[in-house]
Amino acid sequence: MKITGIKTFVCDVYRTNWVLLKVMTDEGLYGVGEATLEHRELTVEQAVKELERYIVGKDPHNIEQFWHENYRDAYWRGGPVLTSALSGVEMALWDIKGKALGVPVYQLLGGKVRDSIPCYANAWFVGAKKPEEFAAKAAQAVKGGFTALKWDPFGSAWLSLTGEEFATAMDCIAAVRDAVGPTVKLLIEGHGRFDVPTAIKIGRAIERYDIEWFEEPVPPCDCDALLEVKRRTNVCIAAGERLYTRWDFRDVIEKHAVDYLQPDLSHTGGILELRKIAAMAECHFLPVCPHNPIGAITNAATLQIAACTPNFHILETMFNDVDYRATLTTEQSTLENGRMKIPDRPGLGIDINEEALQSHPYTPHNLRHYNGNLTMIRPTSATGWFGDAEAPTPNA
Repeated sequence: MKITGIKTFVCDVYRTNWVLLKVMTDEGLYGVGEATLEHRELTVEQAVKELERYIVGKDPHNIEQFWHENYRDAYWRGGPVLTSALSGVEMALWDIKGKALGVPVYQLLGGKVRDSIPCYANAWFVGAKKPEEFAAKAAQAVKGGFTALKWDPFGSAWLSLTGEEFATAMDCIAAVRDAVGPTVKLLIEGHGRFDVPTAIKIGRAIERYDIEWFEEPVPPCDCDALLEVKRRTNVCIAAGERLYTRWDFRDVIEKHAVDYLQPDLSHTGGILELRKIAAMAECHFLPVCPHNPIGAITNAATLQIAACTPNFHILETMFNDVDYRATLTTEQSTLENGRMKIPDRPGLGIDINEEALQSHPYTPHNLRHYNGNLTMIRPTSATGWFGDAEAPTPNA
């Protein structure tokens, strides 16, 4: 079997564009992958196309060789564009291998250690501005079966908070805690926005609300700053969505700068690379909780890792999505009692619908975090995309 080419698809999904791909072979078998790089989708699509000339004519089963040679030959190594492109193509190669052998990818990585994985909800807060609005939407998400919720209550702040902004954020957290009760896990998102003293102040203030973790409290470019926040607060720290490959994660792991690691499969270099990062973390008894707010192919591939990785702790899951998500792929994710089932279909267990993808062409979107539109992560028409008959319509 030889690779004959790569086909890419860039599809608008409101806040970003999915970058999906097919790696095709001379035997008619193909694999699907995702290389979505939020707000730089056309750039990463071109990087995927540049990988094509390196793998045409190669055996798709030699995944480690593909990854090593293309990481080496990039010369300007690392960074989100290269590693996102590698991630998408590498996922597709695993999909081909699993389909060729008639088994799910997790069977090729050692087999299952679990049949489902607990999930926390993101995007449950669409359109909320005031604490009472967050509280009402949080209660709705819990009613839908989620036992853990994540959100960013800090508005459009950057580096520091005014007294009013700080008070509003604390009021929002308090309102959500009151609305969902003491047993629901709350995860506070920082989006890498604060300087060290502000992050420490926030970390100390949120301890009273029994917060599961404070995510990306400082910008992702300084491991020692992250460690300083962790050292001077009593709330657990999570980070890693903007780190790429095992080399980026090495210092964070060895310095114990975080309590929870959050590699993103779309960006970190692929399935095997994330498994290697998880193995490094396991040596330090660190749980892995992948960042997973993007597309259906990444979600499917991340579930394969969840199946076979002992220290995989919890999976990020979007509470809702564009109302046409179900038309874009053959995704069949099922959520029961806050847990997503691991599928048993060959490969990644998912395919793409080319016609549907092409009916939602690329649309440029800018980052929302600092313009006052942080909670507009989904359109008002968004609906639940996972199979759970008991879950209410998210924005009803």
